[in-house]
This record gives sequence, C-alpha cells and structure tokens, in this order.
Amino acid sequence: MDETVAEFIRRTILKIPMYEMMTILKAWDFLSENQLQTVNLRQRKECLAQDLILLCEEKRASASEVALLDIVYTQVHRHQKLWDVFQMSKRTDEDVDLFDMEQFKSSFKKILQRALKNVMVSFKDTEDKAVWIRVAWGTQNSKPNQYKPTYVVYHPQTPYAFMSSCSLKSTVPLLGQALMVASKHHQIVKMDLRSRHLDSLKAIVFKQYNQTFENHSSTIPLQERNLGLNIMDSRIIHENTIEKERVQRITQETFGDYPQPQLEFAQYKLETKFKSDVHGGILAEREEPLRCLVKFSSPHLLEALKSLAPAGVADAPLSPLLTCIPSKGKNYFKIRDK
Repeated sequence: MDETVAEFIRRTILKIPMYEMMTILKAWDFLSENQLQTVNLRQRKECLAQDLILLCEEKRASASEVALLDIVYTQVHRHQKLWDVFQMSKRTDEDVDLFDMEQFKSSFKKILQRALKNVMVSFKDTEDKAVWIRVAWGTQNSKPNQYKPTYVVYHPQTPYAFMSSCSLKSTVPLLGQALMVASKHHQIVKMDLRSRHLDSLKAIVFKQYNQTFENHSSTIPLQERNLGLNIMDSRIIHENTIEKERVQRITQETFGDYPQPQLEFAQYKLETKFKSDVHGGILAEREEPLRCLVKFSSPHLLEALKSLAPAGVADAPLSPLLTCIPSKGKNYFKIRDK
C-alpha cells in the first residue's frame, strides 16, 4: 500500500473520537466483520491507527476507499464545517427530465477532471436521498490534497446544494458549473444564507422548519421552554396579564410553536444616507452614504430572538428584518435607500 494512503488512513483515524470509532468503521463498510472483531479499542489511538492500517493493507485499500471513510466522519461531524447554500434554476420552457444518479455523478466528475488534471471526486449516497460529494483539489504539478477537501451535499430533483467553505476560492465557480451542468440546470447563484448547522439550512430552504429536526445544542424540551414565560414569571414583578397574552400571541404568530432552525448569526450591512429633522451638521451635509455592519451572534440565534419579547428585553412585534430570516432564506442582509 502506498505510503500516502497509509498516512491518509492514519490521519483520518486519529480525528475520530474513540467512542464513535466502531460506529464509523461499520458505516464505512470496507473492513469485514471478522476484521472489525480483531480491532482493540482499549489502546492508544496511535496504536489503533497502525492496526487499522494493516487491516486496510490486507484489503489493498486505495485513496478512494479512505475518502469514503472521511465522508462518513464528516457526515457525523457536519456541524464542524461552515456551509453555504446555492440555488439553481431552469428555464421556464424546459421539460422536466428524469434524474439519473449515475449520469449525474459521471457528468460532475468529468467536468472537474477536464478543468483540472489532478482532482479526486468521491460520492456517497445517503438514506435521505442526498448525495455527498467530496472533492480533493490538486494542481497541474501536485496530487490532490486529501486534507483540505470541499464537500457538496446535493438533493436530486431539488434546486438546492450545500457547499462547505473552500480554502481555494477559485474552485467555487468550477464546482458551481459542475453542479449546474450535471443536474441539468442553466443558472446557479449563491444565497445569502450560511451556517454550521446543515440540517437547519435544509429545513429553511425546504420549508421544513415547522417540523422536528436534529439540533446540536438545544436540549430543553419545547414544553419547558414555552417561550420562556414560565421561567420568567417568578422574576417579573410588574406583569400586565393582557400585555403578556398579547406578547405571547404575537410571538407564536411570528415564530410558531416549533423549534427554530439553528443559525449562529445574522449580518446586516447598512448603506444609507443620514436623515434628520434637524438641519445642518456634518452628517446632514454628507453626500456619501453611511456604511456600517451589524452582526447578531448566538449559539441559537432564532431561539434567542424568539425569547426577547417574552423576556421583556424587546417590544413585540420584533422588526421584520429579524423575524424574516427563515421565510426569506437568508441571514446576510444589505440595507440601502429606496
């Protein structure tokens, strides 16, 4: 077995937590059941990695097989990546084509390999009918770098794809072209939507955020959260029952009773001229628009926004710029003069 493949296996094994090791190895489905039974998890991870390298050598593992192991690891730890959303479109007069997964994979790979001499593309289908694509980039003179791959998650017969951040920004247009052509669309644009929580991005673009989906940080049941009112009642001294009911009603109408998609931030870029009823002053005479950037951050931004009015921190209803994030499918906003 090639030394670079052995090192690829070693580095991939070393980043897998020990308590997930056997689960991920089984999901990889490369080593036999007999081989897995010989794996000793009660040893240092470096020693374990060497044992697994020997087992892979028995089966003559190639970089392609190890790339699939890396995909399995990344699927489990997808929240470690920062994901961008891309939306594709077809011409209105185009007929709907039946999707052929094998044709899509073949076309996608050919487009990248024509553009770049050294690039390795791996695919793995998932139970939710998505395809995970792993692209390891090389150059004209160097082999693909297996340690800085780009991931793309595509749901066939939908216009959306999710792409992990690329270390080489020049590869993004190439990936977009490959996606667009292979999926038989004619245009692709990057949405103003980004998060580490892939499931939440899917929930937003597929309009499924009124359903239960995986949440990496929220462990409080919905009944206990109840918009934060039960928790806050004992701390609020001057409470108006009618106002409380109004706030609760508006909050429920705005956010619903379901858990919110998990986003970590929303960014607002302001470019507008200064407006004031008071004449004169330096800012009033300024021709150039004022520019500033406002960023709201939280481990769970939408749930935090949802709790503001019930907690008495903000008036209800909140600004539409804060509440429209799921419906507009964006957490990057540019505010300009009309």
